Amino acid sequence: MTTLRVIVDQIVAPIPGGIGRYTEELTREIIRTAPKGCRVAGIVSSSPESDYDLIETLLPGLDGLFKSALARRELELAWQHGFTRLPGSGMVHATGLFAPLFTHDRVNSVGEQIAVTIHDVIPWTNPDALSWRRLGWYKAMTKRAHKYADAVVVPTHAVASQLAEIYDFGDRVRVIGGAVSSKLTLPVDPDARAERLELPERYILSVGTLQAHKGIAQLIDALASPVLQDYTLLIAGPEGSQGLDVAGIATNAGLAEGRVRALGYLADADLAVALDRASVFVFPSLAEGFGLPVVEAFNFGTPVVHSDDPAVLEVSAGAGLAVAREPAESYANRLAEAIGSVASDPALAKRMGFAGRDRARAFSWTDSAEKIWQLHADL
Repeated sequence: MTTLRVIVDQIVAPIPGGIGRYTEELTREIIRTAPKGCRVAGIVSSSPESDYDLIETLLPGLDGLFKSALARRELELAWQHGFTRLPGSGMVHATGLFAPLFTHDRVNSVGEQIAVTIHDVIPWTNPDALSWRRLGWYKAMTKRAHKYADAVVVPTHAVASQLAEIYDFGDRVRVIGGAVSSKLTLPVDPDARAERLELPERYILSVGTLQAHKGIAQLIDALASPVLQDYTLLIAGPEGSQGLDVAGIATNAGLAEGRVRALGYLADADLAVALDRASVFVFPSLAEGFGLPVVEAFNFGTPVVHSDDPAVLEVSAGAGLAVAREPAESYANRLAEAIGSVASDPALAKRMGFAGRDRARAFSWTDSAEKIWQLHADL
């Protein structure tokens, strides 16, 4: 019996974020699509028993957990410096850079392999988005991946191209994207949830952490345009490590109280309702690796306005309306014009909705999981 051990730690991280969702969805499908004679186990840092129980609940069919004696913070540092190995041997798949990367014979060690995932190159393109500690850790782990990883998964060809300018991974790079969660569906009580969330009749929605590189400040400035005076901006997502002062930015933009609301983290059912009822979904990110919220909005037929970040352009494939980020000083104005053009044209919004639904069908967790199995088989 062959065992693929997946590092599932991010599912129970203090802020799971997008990588936590990615880990949960991908691992669930890896388990479901396991070839005959293969099983899937998890790897997790020392955690409360409740975290272990949660992982096993979220990942039915998981064939056990390899539990480190070290807590996440200590294990991160240990793996960064190459101090702690995993019990046992065999295939390891890391859904991020949190991985045990050590010297091994990549050519002759049959079955002894590790693949890591690099979701973006933000540590190089937008280093201010990270604390100095996280920045140092990401760069150190990318260097270790270059030296020791058997394969590197990236979500888009755009990231593959950007990464190649930093490190030459050669033919070790595989492009395997994400998809919309099976949990992100409309609930049986959408009206009640909309009322509880206080969703206005007309609103613009954005999803993401409240960090500078997500372009939220520019989107708030765009809301001050006269063409958007009848719209409220709702922002769904956690604050992140360096959260923006949304209220302060809105005040500086001259917006009345209540024109911009940070909803915080939304449960899947609430997010589905918010996405489904939005007039326009806007993803103004300045730097991205994939842009899953764009696909999520597409899935509900909501028209999408997004930045011209290369990864987002690749994911959108023309189904959304792209806005140039440069020149930076007028980005907010261009966002306002684009949003206004969609919001004021029902026929255009409808066409974009149809195009988005078609594009969303191109992404599947089943397809991603099967590609992961093929990757390890090829190794």
